[in-house]
Amino acid sequence: MSQHDTGSQSRVIVATTAMLSFISFWRAAAIVLNDLGSSAYYVGGIAEHAIGKSAPWFILGVMLFSIAVRSVYIESSILFVRGGAYRVVKEAMGPTAAKATVSALIFDFLLTAPISGVSAGHYLVGLINELAAFAEIPLELPRDVGAAFFAILVILYFWRLNLVGIEESSSKALSIMKVASVMVSALIFWGGWTLLVRGGQPVPLPDLGKMDFHPGALGWLGGTALPAVPLVALFIGFGHSILALSGEETLAQVYREIAHPKFANLKRAALTIFVFSLVLTSLVSFLGIALIPDAERAHYHDNLIGGIAMNLAGPFALRLCFHVFVVIIGVMMLAGACNTAIIGSNGVLNRLSEDGVLVDWFRKVHREYGTTYRFLNLIVGLQVLIVIVSRGDVFILGEAYAFGVIWSFAMNALATLILRFKRPEAREWKVPLNVRIRGREIPVGLASVTAVLFATAIANLLTKKVATVSGLLFTAVMFVVLVVSERIATAKKLSESKDMEKFLLEDRAAITREAVDVRPGCIVVAVRNYETLYPLEKVLRKANTRQQDIVVLTGRRMRGVRHDQGALTCEQIFMSFEQKLFSRAVAMAEREGKRINLLVVPGNDISDIIIRSALQLKASKVVAGISNRMPMEEQARRLGEAWEAAGPHSRGLTLELIDRRLKSHFFDIGPHPPRLWPVDIGRLHEMWLRLSREKFGAELHHRDVVGVALKRLDRDLDDPARKEEVMRELCAELVSDQHRREFAGRDAVKKDPASDSEE
Repeated sequence: MSQHDTGSQSRVIVATTAMLSFISFWRAAAIVLNDLGSSAYYVGGIAEHAIGKSAPWFILGVMLFSIAVRSVYIESSILFVRGGAYRVVKEAMGPTAAKATVSALIFDFLLTAPISGVSAGHYLVGLINELAAFAEIPLELPRDVGAAFFAILVILYFWRLNLVGIEESSSKALSIMKVASVMVSALIFWGGWTLLVRGGQPVPLPDLGKMDFHPGALGWLGGTALPAVPLVALFIGFGHSILALSGEETLAQVYREIAHPKFANLKRAALTIFVFSLVLTSLVSFLGIALIPDAERAHYHDNLIGGIAMNLAGPFALRLCFHVFVVIIGVMMLAGACNTAIIGSNGVLNRLSEDGVLVDWFRKVHREYGTTYRFLNLIVGLQVLIVIVSRGDVFILGEAYAFGVIWSFAMNALATLILRFKRPEAREWKVPLNVRIRGREIPVGLASVTAVLFATAIANLLTKKVATVSGLLFTAVMFVVLVVSERIATAKKLSESKDMEKFLLEDRAAITREAVDVRPGCIVVAVRNYETLYPLEKVLRKANTRQQDIVVLTGRRMRGVRHDQGALTCEQIFMSFEQKLFSRAVAMAEREGKRINLLVVPGNDISDIIIRSALQLKASKVVAGISNRMPMEEQARRLGEAWEAAGPHSRGLTLELIDRRLKSHFFDIGPHPPRLWPVDIGRLHEMWLRLSREKFGAELHHRDVVGVALKRLDRDLDDPARKEEVMRELCAELVSDQHRREFAGRDAVKKDPASDSEE
C-alpha cells in the first residue's frame, strides 16, 4: 500500500508461489554441457602444449576431481536457490569479497566467448583447408587470422540476438547434446577399432620429478628448482588442465529452473554432466596422443578432434566426412558457449545493478527492443577487443582464461566452507567426508576440495604470467568500478527516495479478486519498463474507473523457485526497479485523478503471467505495449497460446496492443463471436430466407443455420475423403480474406488516419 503525501492509497499484491515453470534434469544437464563440453575441443591441445604428452592423465584427474567441485556447487545451490558464486560469497564473507569474486567471474565470462569462438574458428579453418587440399584447390586460409575473424562474427551475431531479445532455449541445447552423443559414440567405437587394427602411441604416465614443461608454462617459477618438486609439479600440471572444468558456474545458475523433485533432479543432472564430460574430454585427449603422430600433432593442437578424425583407420573420404561432422557439432557447441557467456555476463551485471552495486545508467533499456543494451555493448565490445589483442591465438586465450575459472571455484568453495560454521543448520546435501569429534562436525571433504582449489589457483598465479597480469589487472579495475559505482548509486538512491512512493507489500499465495480488491470485468495493463508506460497512459485517459477497475501488472522473472524449496521474500520480488515502475504509475494515475491497483507476479514466462492473472481476476481486457522483440501478430499468438495452456474457459477476453503513437490494435483471445465480413452475413441471411420459405418458417433462426454448418464441417474434417476438399476451400478463403483485409485497411487509412485499427 502506498502512503502518499496526499493520503491516497495504492495496493501491491505479491503472489509468491504462482505460475512458475521448470525444466527436466536432461535439459538442465544439456545447458551446462553446451558450456562445459565445449572445452573438450580445445583443452587437450592447450594442456599438451604446456605440460607435454602426459597431459591426458592430468585432464583425466581434473575430470575425476570435477565431481568434488560439483558437490560443492550442489551444497551451495541448495542453500540459495537463486545462488551462484556472487550470492554465496556475499552471504559468507560480505559484499567486499563478493565484489572481488564477481570481478574474477566476469573475467571468466568475458574470455569464454573469445576462446570458444576462436577454437570454433580454428576447427572451421582447418576443415576448409582440408577440403581444399582434397579437391586440389590452391587455397589455404591463415589459421589464427581466420579463426579470429570467425570468432568476431559469432560474437557479433549473438550480440545482435541478445540485443533483440531472442532467448536461449533449453530444447536447442538438448538437441545439440543428442547429436553430440552420436559423435562421441562414433569417436569411441571408431577410435577403439583403429587402435585394435593399427595400434597407437602409448600415453606416458607423468614423471613428476622431471616433467616436460613448455618454457612458457612455468612463468615466474622458470629457472627455479620448484618445478622438480613432485607436489609442485602436480599442481602446475593440474592448473594447466583446469580449463576442462569451465562452465561449472552454469550449474548454479540453472538450478533455479530444475523441476520437482528439485534436489533429486539436480543430482541426476550433475551425474549426467560428470559421465558425459569425463568420457568426451578425457577420450579426446587420450586419442589425440595415441592416434596423431608426434610430427603432425603440433599442427592439430588448436584443432585436436579434427586431427583425430583425419587419423582414424579407413578411407580418406570417409574420414573427411567424419571431420565435417565433428566440426559442425563443435561449431554448434562452441557457438552456444559464446551465447552462454554473453547471457551469463549480462545476467551477473544486471544482478549487480539490481543489488544497487551498479548505477541505473547501465540498465537503461533499448528504445526499440527493451533490452539492457549498455551492458550488452560493454560485454561484446570487450570480448571483440580480447579476440583482436590475442590475434586468434588459442594458447594465449587458454592461459588467461584459467584465471577466472579457478578463482571463482576457489572462492565459492571457501564461502561454502565458511557457511558450514556460520549457518550450521541441516542440509539436504553436504560434500561427503564429514567427521564428528566431540559432537562437532569437521567438514574434511569440503576443506580438502577448497585446499586443492586454492593450491591450484596459487600455482596458476605463479606460472601463468598472462593470466596473472591480465586477470589481476582486470579484477582490480572491475573491483574499483564496482565500489565507486555502488557509492554513486547509494547517494543517488538517497536523493531520489523523497520522490519515490513507499509501498506496503502484502504477500499473497494466490491471485484473487478479493485480495486485489477489483470487480469482475477489470482491465489488466501489463507493464515492464518505467520508461514505456504509454499503454497505461492511454487506458487512464479513456477508462471510466467508476465502472471498470484498472490493474497495473508487472511480471518478475524468478525461475525455478518452489514454495517447498524456500519461499520468495517480498524483497526478492519487489525491488528498486518495481518501486520506480509503480511510483511512476501512481504519479500518472494521480494526474488523471483515477484509482489503480498494483500487482507483481513472479514467474518464468511473461505471457503466462499476464493471461493467468487476467483469468484469475476475471478481467474483460488485457492491454500491453507492442513488443519490439517480435511482430505484433506473434505477440498476440503467444498470449493466445498462454490462454489455451491455462485450461478450458467458457469466456474469452480482448487483447489491446498499443504502439508508441498510441494507436490500438485489437485481438480476441479464447471463445468469441466471429467478426464476419458483410458478404458472409449476406450469404447467411440468404440461406436463412431460403430455408425458412421452403419449410421451417419463423421457427428457424440464423444461429440454427450456423450450428448445422459447423456440425457438417466437423464431420467433413473427420472424413479423409472430404477433408482435402475442405482444406482447399479454406486456403482459397484465406487468400480472398487477405485481399479484403488489405482493401479494408487502405480504406480505413483514407477515411481516418488517426482512428484505431482492429485486427
